[in-house]
Amino acid sequence: MRNTRVLISGAGIAGLAQAYWLDHHGFDVTVVERAAEPRPGGQAIDVRGTALAVAERMGILPDMRRLKTDMRGSSMVDGSGKELYSSTERTFSGGDLDSPDVEIMRDDLVGLLRNATGDRVEYLFDDSIAAIAQDGDGVHVTFESGVARSYDLVVGADGLHSNVRRLVFGPETEFIRHLGMYVAVYTAPNFLGLDRWQTFCMEGGVGGGVMTARGNGEVRVYVGFGSEEPLDYDYRDIEAQKRLLADRIGDVWVFPTALKYMWDAPDFHFDAMAQIHLDRWSRGRVALLGDAGYCGSPMSGQGTSMALIGAYVLAGELAAADGDHEAGFAAYEAELRDFVADNQALALVDRELLEDGAEVPEFDNNTARLTEVANSLTLKDYTPANVRR
Repeated sequence: MRNTRVLISGAGIAGLAQAYWLDHHGFDVTVVERAAEPRPGGQAIDVRGTALAVAERMGILPDMRRLKTDMRGSSMVDGSGKELYSSTERTFSGGDLDSPDVEIMRDDLVGLLRNATGDRVEYLFDDSIAAIAQDGDGVHVTFESGVARSYDLVVGADGLHSNVRRLVFGPETEFIRHLGMYVAVYTAPNFLGLDRWQTFCMEGGVGGGVMTARGNGEVRVYVGFGSEEPLDYDYRDIEAQKRLLADRIGDVWVFPTALKYMWDAPDFHFDAMAQIHLDRWSRGRVALLGDAGYCGSPMSGQGTSMALIGAYVLAGELAAADGDHEAGFAAYEAELRDFVADNQALALVDRELLEDGAEVPEFDNNTARLTEVANSLTLKDYTPANVRR
């Protein structure tokens, strides 16, 4: 695949993993990212089942285990702070503590993936795709900076609000399914004095939690609210999102204190719990990966794993197709479509449990299903003769 030029939009987990595997198979890879540098902060994310095998094949699994969150347990409280549930066997964010799954902070995993690509991948930070045109010779891209380039293929790995999807497939409203919740996550000091612990609270239409990070030196705050109808807001206007959140959160548990740290948080992220559903994940020479093509929402617990597995399969199938992108894209989708559907279904079950005010044991039952689904895909061995290293 040497000299096959691929542009990846997005330097998050999906985009970086895709860059690694495409480079591994001999493609010439460029990554464009709107942010000026890899985005800091983010929630604790989980790598489970088949995705652990992908990480192992990338050589990053030992470092992932070294950087895991290392929680001691979790608790659930009511709106007044009264403890309703406590466990040293499982957490709400990562599941059973004795499982082989790895819970790691998002920015730590991004750092590992970025380092894994070395200096072979070209990065264009502080830029984005403004226009895409396709013909028989390739994909002709104009960047917001004004630079124009041509590539053989483009991969949209740019998240729930994918720019590539909008430009090539159509407006977001055609593909997004709102799940009735909005959630923010950001870093704050360890104002509760927690020790490798997480505490969550659900009260009416408001919920979230606080969990330690970085050796108890800080916490990640999760706070959100329910909204049956999608809200009209600018997902790039951070200050407006903070005001929206503050207006929705009442005097519940420690959330008023947590919100005081929100205003100066450098890594604030706010978005809808939503899914993306498309009939096809490719059009011409452009394919979608991860949340851009099949977001399951954080409620699935499988967004990171689907991104890692998707990147491995897409790159592998393109390599196996020996330059035939139509065959490679079709094989990618055939390999993953059922797996993605099963993972997206997990989020819908959790949504129903939340709406019904289910007890913790009922969520435990869905955790068993999560484990089953996470391990349900067997990876192919993509070993073409032209692997670069």
